Amino acid sequence: MSKINILIADDHKLIRETWSYILNSDARFQVVGECGDAQEAVELARTKRPHVVLMDINMTPFSGLEATQRIRKISPGSKVIGVSMHSQPAYAKKMLQMGARGYVTKNSSKEEMIKAILEVNHGNKYICDEIKNIISEQLLDEKEDSPNINALTEREMQIINFIKEGLSSKEIATSLNISLKTVEVHRHNILKKLKLKNSASLVNFINTNATYI
Repeated sequence: MSKINILIADDHKLIRETWSYILNSDARFQVVGECGDAQEAVELARTKRPHVVLMDINMTPFSGLEATQRIRKISPGSKVIGVSMHSQPAYAKKMLQMGARGYVTKNSSKEEMIKAILEVNHGNKYICDEIKNIISEQLLDEKEDSPNINALTEREMQIINFIKEGLSSKEIATSLNISLKTVEVHRHNILKKLKLKNSASLVNFINTNATYI
């Protein structure tokens, strides 16, 4: 079985040497080059044609993001894994947009880095657990803060549908044979449940979510 050739680009010599030692100690891998300069990384990718490039984002004279984009053009067979101290999902997203196939933070374990190398070498994408956990937490927070249509009563849904049709509170009261005050109480409760500030934001919400109401 042929080895996976790896290029390591990181501006810290100790990190480069550590990863070179770890990967070369594994029979599946062979480090074919290492550098601390983005321009040199691009040149090494052009001449060495590595299977995988471990690319630090913070590089000089240009960033690892730009280096990734250049490497993808001159050595399309090389699969880049972004490596960074940044755990914000935005960095991972930007790196993938530049053509990287994976992203791991410097908090990632040796086992996770090896898993990332194997995954991208097989044509898959890989995002480390730290980033995935942060994204999951953000999605859960968004869900908790988002308006909950399911919390509305049947009567409140009726009123929303009348508002969607352009009826005034007085017209809604007449249609449902209830008092104007009752309609206003329902509207107040709708705003509270949907976490909206006023009638204008309610109308905007209804128009935006018309498919689901």
